[in-house]
Amino acid sequence: MPTFCANLTMLFTEYPLIERFGAAKEAGFDVVEILFPYDNPAQEMRSALIKHGLKMALINTPPPNWAGGDRGYAAIPNGEARFQYDFKRTLRYAQLLKPTHIHIMAGRANGAVARATFIENLKWAAMQAPKQSLTIEPINPTDIPGYFLHDFDQAAEILDAVDAPNVNLQFDAYHAHMITNDLPATWSKHGHRAVHIQIAGAPGRHEPDVGDIDFAGFFKQIDADGYKGFVSGEYHPKGRTNDGLGWVKL
Repeated sequence: MPTFCANLTMLFTEYPLIERFGAAKEAGFDVVEILFPYDNPAQEMRSALIKHGLKMALINTPPPNWAGGDRGYAAIPNGEARFQYDFKRTLRYAQLLKPTHIHIMAGRANGAVARATFIENLKWAAMQAPKQSLTIEPINPTDIPGYFLHDFDQAAEILDAVDAPNVNLQFDAYHAHMITNDLPATWSKHGHRAVHIQIAGAPGRHEPDVGDIDFAGFFKQIDADGYKGFVSGEYHPKGRTNDGLGWVKL
């Protein structure tokens, strides 16, 4: 059975962020992740992790403007200075939160120059934090049109080009289903690169046990393949979070 993780950006939103740590622990989670922790004091979140005996699985970088701006900067030509500034900021948060992984977001871009920019920024980040696990994640073009990293074959090719041991694949099963419509085959081809998994039901990105994806079968598949990382519920609950946690028993 996978080690499940709660995404506190999307789950337990009935509570202020700092109270979600305790809510997750009470619901049975020992591991949490936060997409963008930068609006909250890092020390306050560290104290909450310690108080509730929780581990931080992942945070995202660079912090985008979700109010309508960019979704990251790592593949944006001429955006290297902004990317480096925000990455260093993320490392300061990571010193306190100690996330297992930092997800580097590519942003909206396309073409050969964007590809080269993404690769060079990933190489730079890998050298800046050689002991920190870094991830990249394909995101489906329906949810974020124009996002540079939108395909798993593309991600594999970029990881080969970066060729850094601390840069690997973040495998979002929801995005994999939306991109390929064949989650089991996509995992079979690319799962060996995955160090972190996120899940949500499709369509709708609600609870994983609602929708078209056979997550019971997927969990058996990743167990059989020896996956040892976390599996994070990253979805929008249809109601109160605690009422929709049946998926952890699939």
